[in-house]
Amino acid sequence: MPEIETYLNKTYKMGLFFELSADLFIIAGFDGYFKKVNPAVCKVLEFSEAELLSQPINTFIHEEDLTITIRNRENIKIGKPLLHFENRYITKSGEIVWLSWTSMPLVGSDLVYAIAKNITHIKKQEEERNQLLTNLKKINSDLKKLNYTASHDMRSPVNNLLSIFSLLDVSKIKDEETLEFIEILKTSTEGLKQTLNNYVDNIHHNENQSIALENISFEKSLKRIQQSIKSLIKDSKTTFTVDFSLAKKVTFNKTYLESIFLNLITNAIKYGNPDESPNITITTQKIEGYIQLIFTDNGLGFDINKVKDKIFGLNQKFHDNIDSKGIGLYLVYNHINDLGGTIEVKSEIGLGTTFTINFKN
Repeated sequence: MPEIETYLNKTYKMGLFFELSADLFIIAGFDGYFKKVNPAVCKVLEFSEAELLSQPINTFIHEEDLTITIRNRENIKIGKPLLHFENRYITKSGEIVWLSWTSMPLVGSDLVYAIAKNITHIKKQEEERNQLLTNLKKINSDLKKLNYTASHDMRSPVNNLLSIFSLLDVSKIKDEETLEFIEILKTSTEGLKQTLNNYVDNIHHNENQSIALENISFEKSLKRIQQSIKSLIKDSKTTFTVDFSLAKKVTFNKTYLESIFLNLITNAIKYGNPDESPNITITTQKIEGYIQLIFTDNGLGFDINKVKDKIFGLNQKFHDNIDSKGIGLYLVYNHINDLGGTIEVKSEIGLGTTFTINFKN
């Protein structure tokens, strides 16, 4: 098409900025092919410009990211910019590289102008950090179980020994040295029992101290989180409908409550319906001795019957979002459960999800 060629020839005159940039500059067509790439693209993907332009873009994308990439590409074709989109490409040598894209369609030209950053090193750091957190949590959980198990299992034989001493009729023993040994054993056993009791008490005391409780405003906690992810909320065009009038405060851990808001909100945005902007409704109420927090989104939803036993498990994922780590709901569940609360979930595919959290009042 001569008119496109003429247009591209004019467009390509970006000079040294295009050629020397360390970022990846790309012009792509709605037909799924690269039309122009700068040297940084060739360097990162290890293909020549001719090789990149001669094959469909999907050829270079990691197969697990194809579906979500194609879905977002369709949005570009109808004029929607693509911001902060991340996917994986396969280099000529077979290595995986992560790219973060900002893509803008040029209406009337069937062309897309895109800039990408190589974020492979960031993704590796995130993976290592998440794995470290998971390992540390498991180690901490295992150590806690070991503490309780050891103290419980050791107290049983100690109690048995003390029972034996209580049944022992020392009046029948005439040997002074034997009586002395028995008294030493009894005293030592009583001391061991007290030590074990103190040890268990200290475990409980330290745990209770590490989870500080206070009377917290739902509104203030939510606003702090909204402020901390203000850019994400703005870029995703997320709207909120909030009503805390029926229960304005809750006795809970401040950090835990903010973590709950953060994970539920970011999940609602991450798994939002591509056909509409995220809308989140958050309300509270008091019912049967509990304060309830009801959190509803209009996202993709999921088949609750298929995932109900896994939804709060570690590393459980129910959508193909490449940014999913399977940790957020795990943390939400543990924050609530650790302080005696419960959480219920209702969801339908395409109709969003509702989380009902019951705080122990």
